[in-house]
Amino acid sequence: MLAKHYYINKVEAGCDEAGRGCLAGSVFAAAVILPPDYENAELNDSKQLSEKRRYALREQVERDAVAWAVGIVTPEEIDRINILNASILAMHRALDQLSVRPEAIIVDGNRFKPYGQLPHTCIVKGDGKYLSIAAASILAKTYRDDYMKQLAEEYPMYDWQSNKGYPTAKHRAALRHYGPSPYHRMTYNLLGAEELSIPFEP
Repeated sequence: MLAKHYYINKVEAGCDEAGRGCLAGSVFAAAVILPPDYENAELNDSKQLSEKRRYALREQVERDAVAWAVGIVTPEEIDRINILNASILAMHRALDQLSVRPEAIIVDGNRFKPYGQLPHTCIVKGDGKYLSIAAASILAKTYRDDYMKQLAEEYPMYDWQSNKGYPTAKHRAALRHYGPSPYHRMTYNLLGAEELSIPFEP
């Protein structure tokens, strides 16, 4: 069972992001405030759950949370400010949208920038340790997956409905053949280090 809170007697928001390692698409982040005594034995790091389970848990989180929100940073913004800053900005945008203002923030990972005057703590692998971060990981992952499936309808050649923008062999083969789409992150090494000398085919 994951821990309920890091900060005692504070309204605490858990934050996590999805899509940092992708070659294409926006990065998504979620912020979730759960009730003080909330329990859900099925909540865990979204990467440890099946897709069906993630979507079922998303419904539970959205129903049970005191407040939740999702923030998005576009590929153009990622290229301009880099993925670390973009991931933090996505979390800030999620926090901006919460209908209840948190008094403290816990974040998955080891990097964050202050959000106003609120205390925050970074927790490595926090999505496997704290309920609110696990809930945020599920929302960020599922909403980003929905977005990538929509983009896949526009650009089916990259197999985004399956790889969600991550650098699979099929994704990179499509990049070599078709070149990048408007949704690719142009500051990323799209072809991989071993393929830099391979030109795009017409």
